[in-house]
Amino acid sequence: MAIQPHERLRLREKLGYGVGDLASATFINFLGYFLLYFYVDLGGLAPAAIGLMLLITKLIDAFTDPMMGAIADRTRTKWGRYRPYLLWGAVPFSISGVLVFAAPDMGANGKLVWAYVTYSLAMLAYTVVNVPYSGLLGVISPHSSERTSATAYRMLFYSISGISIGMFATTLVRELGNGDEARGILLTMCVICALGLVFWLVAFSTTRERIPPARENAPILHDLAILVRTPAWLIVALAAILTPLAIAARASSALFYFKYVAKDDGTPVFLFLDRVGLFYTALALGQLTGVLVANVLRNRFEKRDLVMAAGVVKVSAIVLFYMLPLDAVWPQTLVQLFVGIGFGMIMVLAYSMFTDVAEYVEWKSGQQMTGLAISASIFAIKAGVAFGAAVPGFVLAYTGFIAGETQSQLALDGIEMAFALVPAIAIVPAGLAVFFYRIDRRMIAQIEADLSKRRANVG
Repeated sequence: MAIQPHERLRLREKLGYGVGDLASATFINFLGYFLLYFYVDLGGLAPAAIGLMLLITKLIDAFTDPMMGAIADRTRTKWGRYRPYLLWGAVPFSISGVLVFAAPDMGANGKLVWAYVTYSLAMLAYTVVNVPYSGLLGVISPHSSERTSATAYRMLFYSISGISIGMFATTLVRELGNGDEARGILLTMCVICALGLVFWLVAFSTTRERIPPARENAPILHDLAILVRTPAWLIVALAAILTPLAIAARASSALFYFKYVAKDDGTPVFLFLDRVGLFYTALALGQLTGVLVANVLRNRFEKRDLVMAAGVVKVSAIVLFYMLPLDAVWPQTLVQLFVGIGFGMIMVLAYSMFTDVAEYVEWKSGQQMTGLAISASIFAIKAGVAFGAAVPGFVLAYTGFIAGETQSQLALDGIEMAFALVPAIAIVPAGLAVFFYRIDRRMIAQIEADLSKRRANVG
């Protein structure tokens, strides 16, 4: 049943939809923060080997993400096209996350094989549930304003996941591990995955699909050909790769930065938070602030302009953080808050732009490919996260990092490069690309009016 022009999504449904990203974001953020450290600094594997693993899994995602989106587009059940996968994929999602950090003691080669297999399975399970979850946003309402509002709730919970990791992850690792960091990381992931299972079931049970599916879909390759010829999607995809790349590179190298460059020994500096926890918490609080700011400003300014402004804030804050003294804990924390503000604004607007692009493609081509368009965009984000996590591994290997040892000046410079220079540089071309994005509020209004008439005629 289509949503009426005056109907708004209820708070319960927005909250229920948003909770799904509490499962998804906590899962992927914890992997991003701890995976490289777990296998390199604690596991003794070569940084380049783990970096290569992250890149190879993204090559696999290049096929599985769009394929999953196309499969979801063509799924027909009593629950809809996208919602069923939140139910079906919840258990594999949770089990796969635990397996990543359950590496047995089987030597370097065996541990590397374990990392490849389990991380690939985890990313596949993540795809099965997260791609349809993102596709659901495109059919939860035919109105861009309602989808943007739902996106804001999604990003709200994304920020809450970041705050939770920042405030509690390193503490849980320390307390649950009782002196064994690897065991602490595994047990913390167990907690995250158990909660994630519950959150996915909540998201499934509280949401609805309101845009009816097409009676039949074109061949997948035909849809893909249309998508890659759409300039708006190419622009959003490029920004979706580079923006998360910057945050992921910074996040995955943070543990190395504080341990080896800032010489932090893990002592709490504020309540129970050590410097790493404070760093992640500031980022997440900034993300939450950015989500709220973007949600207020989106009705007054074009999304394109807000994304570019947020990029300037983010780059400026990263550069300023790099220029501050190593022991300037609170100035660094304040600056990191602004890194999060820029990132939060960009992400809430980007997800909203994904659904706008999906409707634009349907409007222009007559082909309904919501899941495919959004899944291809999600792949871009995942690729950015993977590249961001992989780049520090390659930089550490190139500059001679040796786990657990006193580092050479070149290795320390490499850590700082991965932590500051790479993230700052990545944002610049993303902002330049978004400058050419042309789907504005006036066009969206026309698209919604035309598609509403078209769907009514089909019905």
